[in-house]
Amino acid sequence: MSNKDKAINTTYLSIAGNAVMAITKAIVGVFGNSYALIADAIESTTDVFASILVLFGLKYATRPPDENHPYGHGRAEPLVTFLVVGFLVISATIIARESIVNIRSDHDPPELYTLPFLLVIVLIKELFYRVVLKRGEETSSTALKADAWHHRSDAITSLLAFVGISIAVFMGEGYESADDWAALLASGFIVYNAYLIFRPALSEIMDEHLYDDLVEEIRGLAQQVDGVVDTEKCHVRKTGISYHIDLHLTVRGELSVREGHAIAHNLKDLIQEKMPDINDVLIHVEPDRYA
Repeated sequence: MSNKDKAINTTYLSIAGNAVMAITKAIVGVFGNSYALIADAIESTTDVFASILVLFGLKYATRPPDENHPYGHGRAEPLVTFLVVGFLVISATIIARESIVNIRSDHDPPELYTLPFLLVIVLIKELFYRVVLKRGEETSSTALKADAWHHRSDAITSLLAFVGISIAVFMGEGYESADDWAALLASGFIVYNAYLIFRPALSEIMDEHLYDDLVEEIRGLAQQVDGVVDTEKCHVRKTGISYHIDLHLTVRGELSVREGHAIAHNLKDLIQEKMPDINDVLIHVEPDRYA
């Protein structure tokens, strides 16, 4: 299965999981008198839309290059990640506002049966986080990693809701708002997770150098090609789930242009054979200054 198919299938799993979670949390939250659970349902609802955006971004970002986009469409993925971050911040704002309103008003404590339900939710969402993050790392997908953090933030908010409801239920009168305080604290964690998602996407858009291991692997492959004297500059640009490489290659100065060109092509073929995530390699050939 290709990286593209892995990423897309994982996103379908996220959409289905978040939809079921949102509906279930809303029902239990309303009947169980728990705003922390309702807040959790709000976040899961935004997660559904966020996962749909991720799906769109992955499908668009993996389109092949065309006349108007010679480097491909990979930059759509971090742009979609920014939208996902926006969804997280909006949901955190809604949860914080409603939590403050509920803290200021009198209400009954949550029902006891919401506690085991929340424990199950925490376990399921943590499992989703691990599965989606693993696929994100396998495919080098920024958007998929962002989707994974949605699941982790959901697990955290559910855990906080569990703590808040436990206090409200077992501490009794005067602690009814513990559930709402838990929801308010959860909104802060959501914003923090939004930052963790935003930062790598911004690095990708800005072409920040974060790929030392990849550079070392490319230099190692270059030493395996006959005629290569050394490598100089090696710049890596991530676009979606693939990479573009700019490499300066040193060959013996007495070689002909045709011979230098052949060495560069041999190296490019080897890199793309050994590293399928690399979409293109642009090699600049230079003569050995000591030849």
